[in-house]
Amino acid sequence: MKHTRIRPFNARDTYPEQNLDNDLCQAVRAGDTIYLRGQIGQDLDTRESVGIGDVEAQAERAMANIAMLLDEAGGELADIVKVVVYLTDVRYREPVYRVMGRWLKGVFPVSTGLVVTALARPEWVVEIDATAVVSGAAE
Repeated sequence: MKHTRIRPFNARDTYPEQNLDNDLCQAVRAGDTIYLRGQIGQDLDTRESVGIGDVEAQAERAMANIAMLLDEAGGELADIVKVVVYLTDVRYREPVYRVMGRWLKGVFPVSTGLVVTALARPEWVVEIDATAVVSGAAE
C-alpha cells in the first residue's frame, strides 16, 4: 500500500534560521488513517507565523489547518480519533481547549495534553497534533 503525502516540504524552508534538511509533509494518509503533523499558528501557504502573542489566535489557526489538511486528505473533523496538545504554559489550557471544543463539538476524540518548555519557534505557544480514521462509522 502506498501512502499519500499531503503538502510535502523541506524543513530548511520552514526553519531557514536552523541548519536542517529534513523532507517532511503536513499529513500522511495510510489507508484509512490520516496522521497530521502538529499544527501551530502558521499559515501553511506562506509559512508566516500568525497570532503572535495570542494563544487563542494560534489555536484557531492550528484547528483551521487541521480541518484544511483533513479535507485535502479526504477526511473531516468528525474523523478525528486522537488529539495531542502541547502548551508552553499551563495557563493556556483553558483558552486552547475552549477553541478546540468549538471545532470538535460532538466528535469525542481521546486527548492528551502536555506542558513543554518550548516549541520549534519561540513565538509558537500551542501545537495540536491529530490523528483521524476515515473508514466507516464509529462503532
